[in-house]
Amino acid sequence: MPPPPPRSRVRLPAAERRQQVLTAATALISERGYWGLSLQDVADACGITMPGLLHHFGSKDNLLIAVLEHRDRLDVDALADRLGLGGDLFELLERGEPGVGLVPFVDAIVDRNATQREIVRLYSVLQAESLVPDHPAHAFFTARQETVLRIFARLAPAAAGEPGDVARHVLALLDGLQLQWLRDPGVDLVGAWRTASGAVAGLRPTARTRRPPRPDGG
Repeated sequence: MPPPPPRSRVRLPAAERRQQVLTAATALISERGYWGLSLQDVADACGITMPGLLHHFGSKDNLLIAVLEHRDRLDVDALADRLGLGGDLFELLERGEPGVGLVPFVDAIVDRNATQREIVRLYSVLQAESLVPDHPAHAFFTARQETVLRIFARLAPAAAGEPGDVARHVLALLDGLQLQWLRDPGVDLVGAWRTASGAVAGLRPTARTRRPPRPDGG
């Protein structure tokens, strides 16, 4: 029996091809991590040759960073929409003009993350892998953590305490809850975050209940 004819390759505009590769690589890295990623598998998933893949990204390391930068941009734009903020969200936050506090900001992050489990898993796997200094995303995640902590501290309510400590507490809560949620799909990520953050003194103030008057008028 003769072998099947080779599958014809579809030519796509460069921008569409890059998007296709980024989507395929995102899914594969989420499943296997960076060390388990094969560029050949990415090329096969996109129906292109290895030289064609390398033409767009140059190397496996470059592809990984491109995936992370692409995902960050999508998430930042989505957060800006959720919060009703125009312009570049990170630029607004860095200038101290966000028009939003820490709690609604992280609430929006959690609400979005709860809808994209595979993306949260992608970041969780890569954050763990990149603790090794020679990992290609080590510098990316180091800088990303510094940026997040700086923004969280800037948005922290004064009643919650020293801003840097509040920022680390909130990020630790968020990362820990997301790991539990990834491990156990039965965890309600949004509900768990609302409960845990509400237990942090001064972070999520609630309206005080007015006490009824005492019989003696006191």
